[in-house]
Amino acid sequence: MKKYLLKARAYNKEVFQITLRQGFNNDFKFRDQIRGSAGSIMDNIAEGYERDGNKELLNFLHYSKGSAGESRSQLYRAYDCDYITRAELEDLYKKIIEISKELKGFITYIQNSDIKGIKYK
Repeated sequence: MKKYLLKARAYNKEVFQITLRQGFNNDFKFRDQIRGSAGSIMDNIAEGYERDGNKELLNFLHYSKGSAGESRSQLYRAYDCDYITRAELEDLYKKIIEISKELKGFITYIQNSDIKGIKYK
C-alpha cells in the first residue's frame, strides 16, 4: 500500500477521534463534513486504483487532493470554533500538507508515465 494512502488513513482516524469530543460532537453538520472530507481523501485514492486506468486514476487523485484542501480549510474552522487547539491545528495541518504534496507527486508521475493501466492495453 502506498505511503500516502496510509497517511490519509491515519489522518482520517485522527480527525475522527477529535470529532468525538464534547462540543464538536454536538455540531452535527460540521462534524459530518470534516469527517467526510478526511475520509474522502483515502476513499478516492482507493477508488481510483480500482478503475484500472490512468485517466480515471488521475481524476480520483485530483478529487482526493481537493478533499485534502477542503479538510485543510475545515481545520481552521475547527480551530476558530475552539474545537481544536493551536497545537492540534498545526500538527494536523502539517500532516495534510504532506499528504497533498505526495498526491501531487504521484499525479505528476502518472501524467508522465507511459503505462496506461490494464484497461487500455
